[in-house]
Amino acid sequence: MQHSTSPSSPPSSWATRPETEADIPAVRAILLAAFDTPLEADLVDALRADAAWIDGLSVVATDATDHPVAHALLTRCHIGDTPALCLAPVSVRPERQRTGAGSAAIRAALDAARDRGEHYVTVLGHPEYYPRFGFERASAHGIGLTIDVPDEAMMALSLDGGPLPSGTVRYAAPFGI
Repeated sequence: MQHSTSPSSPPSSWATRPETEADIPAVRAILLAAFDTPLEADLVDALRADAAWIDGLSVVATDATDHPVAHALLTRCHIGDTPALCLAPVSVRPERQRTGAGSAAIRAALDAARDRGEHYVTVLGHPEYYPRFGFERASAHGIGLTIDVPDEAMMALSLDGGPLPSGTVRYAAPFGI
């Protein structure tokens, strides 16, 4: 099933779907291939096993044979006392990078969260990449972290267009923040 976050989003040629138990080995292979160290892959695996994991918000983009090539994961976090979601590091098989597979997985995960009535998503990542999905600089909304990160790297998104809450982000335990 293909998703987009808005009518102006470019169409994706990648099929997306929630991760299934059968996808676990393929997702692990994507993580190991996409990240520089096994420790980064282990972090995403730990998030997938944590209580912060939400069924249906771990999404894969698949090739024509339904084999996963990209993975996006939203886990529970809080902005102050307000429940929110956090976009974990997105992974794409190296040979599929820059093809839209990662973007398709992100859009599908955000659409699934919106469909579930979630309101807010945070991400710590590349400031030139995430604004295309609607993320804005979190500090402009009074959202911060307990650790020092570049101001432009911490971003937040309101899935329903309402105002973002302010406060310190508390992540799932595997993040260690």
